[in-house]
Amino acid sequence: MLNRPIRSIHDFLLSTYFADGLRITLGVLCPSLIMAQYGHIEYGMTLSLGALCASVVDTPGPILHRRNAMLVTTGLITLTFIIVGLTNSNVYFTGVLLVLFSFIFSMFFLYGLRAASIGTAVLLIMVLSIDDIRPWREVLFSSALIFIGSIWYTLLSYFFYRIRPYRIVQQTLSDSIHEVSLFLRAKAKFYHQNIDYDDNYADLLQLQVLVHEKQDAVREILFKTREVVRESTPEGRFLLLVFVDMVDLFEQVMSTYYNYKQLHEQFDSTGILKHYESVIIKIADELDDIAFSLKTGGIPSLPTSLIEDVETLRNEITQLERNNTDGKYNTLGIIALKNIEVNIENILSRVKTINSYFNKKEKKNLKPREIEVEKFVTRQSIDPELFYDNITFSSSTFRHSLRVAIVMLIGFIVAKSLGFSHSYWILLTILVISKPGFSLTKKRNYERIIGTVIGAFIGMGILVYINDKNTLFIILLFCMIGAYSFQRKNYVVSVLFMTPYILVLFDFLGMGSLSIARERIYDTLIGSGIALMASYSLFPYWEREKLKEAMLDTLKANMNYFEQVVLLYTDDTHNLTNYKVARKEVYVTTANLASLFQRMFSEPKSKQVLMAELHQFTALNHHLSSYIATLSLYKKEHAFIVEDFETLKPVIQNTDYLLNMAIENLQANNGITSNVPLIRRNISDPAENQNDEVMVAEQIDLIQKVAYDIFKLSEKIKI
Repeated sequence: MLNRPIRSIHDFLLSTYFADGLRITLGVLCPSLIMAQYGHIEYGMTLSLGALCASVVDTPGPILHRRNAMLVTTGLITLTFIIVGLTNSNVYFTGVLLVLFSFIFSMFFLYGLRAASIGTAVLLIMVLSIDDIRPWREVLFSSALIFIGSIWYTLLSYFFYRIRPYRIVQQTLSDSIHEVSLFLRAKAKFYHQNIDYDDNYADLLQLQVLVHEKQDAVREILFKTREVVRESTPEGRFLLLVFVDMVDLFEQVMSTYYNYKQLHEQFDSTGILKHYESVIIKIADELDDIAFSLKTGGIPSLPTSLIEDVETLRNEITQLERNNTDGKYNTLGIIALKNIEVNIENILSRVKTINSYFNKKEKKNLKPREIEVEKFVTRQSIDPELFYDNITFSSSTFRHSLRVAIVMLIGFIVAKSLGFSHSYWILLTILVISKPGFSLTKKRNYERIIGTVIGAFIGMGILVYINDKNTLFIILLFCMIGAYSFQRKNYVVSVLFMTPYILVLFDFLGMGSLSIARERIYDTLIGSGIALMASYSLFPYWEREKLKEAMLDTLKANMNYFEQVVLLYTDDTHNLTNYKVARKEVYVTTANLASLFQRMFSEPKSKQVLMAELHQFTALNHHLSSYIATLSLYKKEHAFIVEDFETLKPVIQNTDYLLNMAIENLQANNGITSNVPLIRRNISDPAENQNDEVMVAEQIDLIQKVAYDIFKLSEKIKI
């Protein structure tokens, strides 16, 4: 295995980010290079501009959606270029047009991120052509070049897809597996001595958000790509099976949540918790190996040492139990160690299964799985009614669009007043920084400023000390690839590459000077300041506005998840699809709530509400979903049999009642307290019970206790 730094570089070079960077660089640079050979660099630049706008919407997803989005973008940017080009001689009309277009195309957020990127591409072409006054014949000719450039990029993207149609699925699936690996490593830290539980738990929640985002991206591509959905090829079946098993594996990882503080108090002296940490990290390494193999086409191998480590761990627990004659260690603590070890074995077994799929002989014999894909994907219809329904101040998208329209007008007026030669940079800064929420705008603002300032100094250094055109071209190429590769991964790094790229490009065009670098910094600071002040004072959107909805969604999802898991025990013909959809909704709503909680920290203190309660609520819901996942695994993975499930019904019904009451408390917002007792089971002699029944009953008790804690917390929350 390669050492970690080299492996990380290799992994990045095989990622969707780098593939995007290469494709966009090729699509944008080729027209200019070709036309420069014929002495028409100005035509090449216009063609490249069309290609650049098309690339804005070419984000990972089903090829049909990408192609349609690029074709729509082609038509809209061509039309916009003509309208702006024919009217930009009148500064007042241009201002009105800027406000109108900024509002309309910002409202595209209503129809999803890809539609929003179409709106961004249109506003980009408008901003870049707003000062370019030329005769109408030249406007029409340039619009034709914009059209051709956009079509060129669309064909290039489609060509790359057709060469390796499964490549993007492999890369996206690989990224999602890597995130699960990082989540597992965060879990392993709980077994480390002197760990800060709160900090590690916060990291865990953040990683859970990333896991959900990556899995959702895979789901979007897998279930909306015909070649995979039809499973007409071994590769399609292979990718689908790996993803399905990885989701199940993540559920197993989620299910391991215990009172780690008590475990450390009891077992730190034995050193056994260090062995747990070591084994879990090794399993995470194996997941990374699987992720890497997906990108390289290799075959991961499971080292025998890992299997031996798990066997050793099992023996250590047995020995610990035998030596516990004096009752030094709590019986519940030893049971917890056993449960964790069993779960590690299950995760390892799942890893072995996934490894087996990579065998070329096995790939041909993989059996398809029946998956009702429509239940796992969301379809966003382009309904005009949605647009009209959101023309209200209660809509965050409407307020965002109105804010963007006003801020773009302010930026336009400031740019005209200052008379900078590249004043459109102010509008560009406002365009890329302005986001629906304050926290996102603030984050993008800092990233833009830091990247621009550092990048400008690097660019100035390049222009001062390097004069050789061949060397400058290589630097230009490197900066282009870097800028486009990191635009989705790390915006600071993307801007850091983008600024030298622009400065070197201007130098090639004969307009390069140190004053341009200074002007770019000034324009960025002006645009950033305008955008940030507007996000705070002009129809602001604060995360607390969605807090109640996010909390209710999380509770309802966990409640539905619990009901579906109970059906696994009571209904032998239960449809697993409903269970998996419920599980997915828990991941989605939990990630949304955790993400909202993180964004609230970026907002002014005066806008942060119920931070302590929200942290507790998020933690309790995470515990709840973990305990429910454990209950489901008892049935799905271990086939536990509960002969007299009826005796557990009162506890189950009370759990549902507690969660319903918590939902009512949040909805009513009246803070009324009520006495809802915990149902205590009549526990008979354990010797008379089967072990399966005891473990299931104890798990349901745990779920009821967490539901009770959530209910009591809901009485204190007023939103």
